[in-house]
Amino acid sequence: MAIEAGDFKTGLTILVDDDPYMVIEFMHVKPGKGAAILKTKMKNLVTGNTIERNFNASTKFEQAMIEKKIVNFSYSVDGVYTFMDMETFETYELTEDQIGFSKYFMIDGLQVSLMMYNGAVLNVDLPATVNLTVAETTPAIKGAPSTQTKDATTDTGLTLKVPPFIEQGEMIAVSTADGKYSGRA
Repeated sequence: MAIEAGDFKTGLTILVDDDPYMVIEFMHVKPGKGAAILKTKMKNLVTGNTIERNFNASTKFEQAMIEKKIVNFSYSVDGVYTFMDMETFETYELTEDQIGFSKYFMIDGLQVSLMMYNGAVLNVDLPATVNLTVAETTPAIKGAPSTQTKDATTDTGLTLKVPPFIEQGEMIAVSTADGKYSGRA
C-alpha cells in the first residue's frame, strides 16, 4: 500500500531504501516559494540508527509490514537472550548487541513484544516500567534534604539514582525508556 509523505503519522513504519523505518517525528514546512516539504526524524528498525530526512509532500512510500509477537523472556546465557512464544512454544534468540540497553530490564517471565520484519526479529518492545530489586545501595545520610538521591544497582546490573529512603532488597519500578526510578513497586 503506497503512503504519501503528507500522510505521515508518528509510529508509522515505511520502507526507505529497502530498509524498514519508523517515523519518530515530522513537521510540514511550507517555504515562501516552491512545494511543501516534510521534515522527518526516523529510526532504522534494522540498525537502530536515527536519521533526519526531508521529503517532498507528494513522495510515495511503501508501508513496512511489521509483525508484533508477544513472547516471554526465558533466560540468557553468554550474551544470548532467549524468548518463548507461550502459545506455540517457539523460541527466539537475540544477541546482547541486538538487545542493547533493554538487557537491564530482562527478568524471568517478563512479557515483551518482538518486532519482526520478513521473519527476522528487529527489536524488543518493553512495557513502560519494569519492577526490579535493589541489589546494592548506599545508606541514607541523616538530615539530608528529601530531594537528595543516592546511587543504587539493581539485580540486573542497572545503576540508577533513587530517593534516600530506598533500601537494599526493595522492589522499585523503573522506566524502560530512560532507566530512571519511577516509584516503589
